[in-house]
Amino acid sequence: MEEIKDSKDTGENIPIKRGRVDSITVYDVTDYELDQLENGSPASLFLNFAILLLTTGVSFLIALLTTTIESDRIFYIFFIITLVSFISGIILFILWIKGRKSIKDLIEKIKNRCL
Repeated sequence: MEEIKDSKDTGENIPIKRGRVDSITVYDVTDYELDQLENGSPASLFLNFAILLLTTGVSFLIALLTTTIESDRIFYIFFIITLVSFISGIILFILWIKGRKSIKDLIEKIKNRCL
């Protein structure tokens, strides 16, 4: 390692230790790509809501299967909540799977420019 001393007139020398690097790869990135990487994708939000809705659906399904509901109105409400939760959760999970690939594809596109 090479040690470099600060040569300013501050009276203090700050040692900087620097290790040698064989090569550095620099990637060109556009402003649009930086914005996409900075903002990320809404995929993580989709995953959070998918988990919330799927667990809600499971909870209501367990309630439907283990209890006797005497009122048809309450049974239909539980059934609709269960069905909507499962369908919405599955749709959001599929959107998460598709959305997480977009950031990986962008990074691969940037890396492939160097090759």
